Amino acid sequence: MALRSSGRARALRRCWGNRMMDELTLLQRIVVWILPVVFAITVHEVAHGWVAKRYGDNTASLLGRLTLNPIKHIDLLGTLIIPGLLLITGTGFIFGWAKPVPVDPRNFKNPRQDMAIVALAGPVSNLLMAVGWALIARLGVTIGAQTESISLPLIYTGIAGISINLVLAMLNLLPIPPLDGSRILSGILPNYWAWQYNRLERFGFIILLVLLYTRVLNLILEYPLYFAQQVFFSIAGL
Repeated sequence: MALRSSGRARALRRCWGNRMMDELTLLQRIVVWILPVVFAITVHEVAHGWVAKRYGDNTASLLGRLTLNPIKHIDLLGTLIIPGLLLITGTGFIFGWAKPVPVDPRNFKNPRQDMAIVALAGPVSNLLMAVGWALIARLGVTIGAQTESISLPLIYTGIAGISINLVLAMLNLLPIPPLDGSRILSGILPNYWAWQYNRLERFGFIILLVLLYTRVLNLILEYPLYFAQQVFFSIAGL
């Protein structure tokens, strides 16, 4: 989601890795970001379907959605248009989504609890990918300046991979229906309160828009994202 920073928070986010990304041309940014964005969105959805299958629901598998082929998961708006616009306008945050992997909780032994685990699989997959991209960036740092034609693409792509995956993980963990965080919270709440809480799903998109417009979403995510980036950039040696 395009989060606009303000004041001290914006200054905090201007770490060395982000300054490097600002030096790229638009075409270079597209090349650097496209692979991390597609993988972050695709693997996130596949993780939901894979865990659902482990818990007894084969819906995604039967529909051919348990594949890393991005064509099977691309949503024109969420996978291409929105990330592209955020990248072109230089908002500083890139996010997107794929076609949701279908999951039928009726196939689970414990529908609400198992659904919570299935929901958690998405953000966890993003955090694991962030680690992987950090290691790729670290490889670029290790190679060093003597072979910049190899090291710089690894570093830039690693930074992009860390950033997009942290944004997706933290955004999806918000307890706002129908984000993954709401499924997790619903699995913890008592039955009656879970039912009442899930009724908010029809208003979920409106709630997100209000939080974005009022910049409350900035206050919620800005500092956690900043500190998480510092941890992963440290792993990357940046």
